[in-house]
Amino acid sequence: MKDSRYENRYSTAKIRLTDANGAPLKNTKVNFELKNHEFLFGCGAFDTLMLSYKEKPAFFNITDEEFAKRREFIQERVDKWTAVFNYGTLPFYWGQYEPTEGDVKWESRMAGAKYLIEHGAIPKGHPLCWHTACADWLMKYDNKTIMDKQLERINRDVTQFKGIIDIWDVINETVIMPVFDKYDNAITRICNEYGRINLIKEVFAAAHAANPDALLLINDFNLSEDYKRVIDECLEAGVPIGAIGIQTHQHQGYKGLEWLNTVLDRFSSFGLPLHFTENTLVSGKIMPAHIVDLNDYQVDEWPSTPEGEERQAREWTEMYERLFEHPLVEAVTGWDFADGAWLHAPSGLVRLDNSEKPSYHALKNMIHEKWHTNEDLVTDEEGYVTLTGFRGQYTVKTADKTAELVLKKGAADIECKL
Repeated sequence: MKDSRYENRYSTAKIRLTDANGAPLKNTKVNFELKNHEFLFGCGAFDTLMLSYKEKPAFFNITDEEFAKRREFIQERVDKWTAVFNYGTLPFYWGQYEPTEGDVKWESRMAGAKYLIEHGAIPKGHPLCWHTACADWLMKYDNKTIMDKQLERINRDVTQFKGIIDIWDVINETVIMPVFDKYDNAITRICNEYGRINLIKEVFAAAHAANPDALLLINDFNLSEDYKRVIDECLEAGVPIGAIGIQTHQHQGYKGLEWLNTVLDRFSSFGLPLHFTENTLVSGKIMPAHIVDLNDYQVDEWPSTPEGEERQAREWTEMYERLFEHPLVEAVTGWDFADGAWLHAPSGLVRLDNSEKPSYHALKNMIHEKWHTNEDLVTDEEGYVTLTGFRGQYTVKTADKTAELVLKKGAADIECKL
């Protein structure tokens, strides 16, 4: 039954079904089942990189047997990932992706991206420019050379992955970038040398030139008016922002619907698509409120608890429902699929041993049960049916034939041959 709360996620189309010769399928029972949502339900997909190693790499300080067991364990985890999500973020942190100049770890990212595509998920690259996790070897260069190498890096990577990865976080956390002072880094240097908006304009221009069809995001955790001003200045400067990236790492407790609605109102004013790019809800002890930089919270253990897991499931459900309802939100990405990732937090949908938490089942149920279309319809004398369903890719079946179609926004008439 159609849920009016999610009206903006549905489309209605008149579909004409024909045989291979174009003759209408008259008075034929047809099943339409949603195969993959148009909406991007995402999660960090870093574990797919492990699957790119068919044999133990030399830098793995474990036995072949231990490697095989580890890879089998990761495969089990990734299988659980692909059973839920259709959108995955892959790491392109410059300092890890190119640890020494010229030593580019593109093979594992390419393998991870292709794995996601083969399993019905769209890959995203994160990020192309960021002051944190930047390449230390850049520091030996002057600012002009750093800028040149940053733009060359963007051209190289976006070009190499064109058609495989067509969604990128172009620049990350620009509100804090000019004043970041925890350690010296190449990107803060050029941000101050050339100015924040000029840097943003240059990196976006390089990404757009390398792949004009790519969806390009600005991304930040600072969701205040300061971020809104940065976006406004970027748009005035002609920066081709395709979507606004919004981070909500809620290690210090779920911020609730009132806060979420404030964020939605603030950034909806631009009329651009909103991507909730990095979202964290913990299922254990809440991080103390006095911590300013989340990275400063260092603990030996941060266990998940039964009470915390039930709380996490409730919070994810409420947040998902609100974001799926909002007409400008196009993507929601949970940051950690498994516990023990960033900050060793119990922030995953599965535990350290890959067992599934209540939050895993809550999201899987929403995406694949609650927000699912599976309709049996009968064609008329001219082979027509009218389908109303969630937008996305559909499998179309008669008693003896199968085809696929895409139900898009504004869909009117579709012809489907079986």
